[in-house]
Amino acid sequence: MKYRKLGQTGQDVSEICLGTMTWGQQNTEAEGHEQMDYAVSEGVNFFDTAEMYAVPPKPETQGSTERIIGTWFKKSGNRDKIVLATKAAGRAPFTWLRTDGSNTEHTKEQLNEAVNASLKRLQTDYIDLYQLHWPDRPMGNFGGTPGGGYTHHGDEINKIGDILEALNEIVKSGKVRWIGLSNESAWGTMKFLHHAEMSGLPRVQSIQNAYNLLNRTYEVGLSEVSMREQVGLLAYSPLAQGYLTGKYQKGALPEGSRKQLFNRLQRYEGQGVEKTIDQYLAIARKYGLDASQMANQFATTRPFVTTNIIGATTMEQLKLAVTSVNVDMSEELEKDLDAVHHAWPNPCP
Repeated sequence: MKYRKLGQTGQDVSEICLGTMTWGQQNTEAEGHEQMDYAVSEGVNFFDTAEMYAVPPKPETQGSTERIIGTWFKKSGNRDKIVLATKAAGRAPFTWLRTDGSNTEHTKEQLNEAVNASLKRLQTDYIDLYQLHWPDRPMGNFGGTPGGGYTHHGDEINKIGDILEALNEIVKSGKVRWIGLSNESAWGTMKFLHHAEMSGLPRVQSIQNAYNLLNRTYEVGLSEVSMREQVGLLAYSPLAQGYLTGKYQKGALPEGSRKQLFNRLQRYEGQGVEKTIDQYLAIARKYGLDASQMANQFATTRPFVTTNIIGATTMEQLKLAVTSVNVDMSEELEKDLDAVHHAWPNPCP
């Protein structure tokens, strides 16, 4: 396991981050504890969660993932070994997240309520990286149409400067060490950086966005922000929610898979996607690689990536993901992967 700096914090984080969003729904508390034990034994020191997890979000499972991490901290005594990241929900009709039944948004009051609730569930008195789960303004982040571009929805939003002021108070209180963004655009990231620089407010240290062989849109605009501003990518969905393993090809629906359980993931079933995945699977066979390990290592090895957030529902999947760091991304392999991308760019943004 290799380690990289988290933004400008000076903190070393493992190139693999343990994602947790299935714990409390697809995975039990015991299975979550087993995953954390194994990850730490393999050198992983970075965990990522969110107040709304497990996913898909619903009232009866909300907060369960953070609670599982909290009981592991209490049992293992390993809090000081982990760089812990969690997230506050952005604007959405998730009324069960707030005690007064409000829709979620990034107000001062809601951010304080959210961080305090997360700390209690996590059984810790500080969070290392506190992230805004998605922007407070309307955005087409989750499964937009290829080439669809940006649609303006007006400016009735909580201002970025006000959000940073609220986060600054939380940081000063000692409850949070650093802040980050998630599902953010290049414009949004630069505005956060500008406000921080002009007003002496906390600087964002990372961006957590989707990135995989079927969705390389981060490379357009945001990769330059990451490199020039030292705001690295925490890449999520490196396997395109399992599609890059090939398990859903030709209409397959494995028992216990997320698609079978929740009937989601249609963003990975658009025109030409199956043929594109077939080409990536063929490349894995050509080089004698496990397709999931190839896809994970592709994400891990990009120069703008700080860490690759992997997720698993079984220990077999987890071990494949963590040991993907041993895959050799040769020049020939890179050329083959790029050839497919250039022929079918970003079919699943």
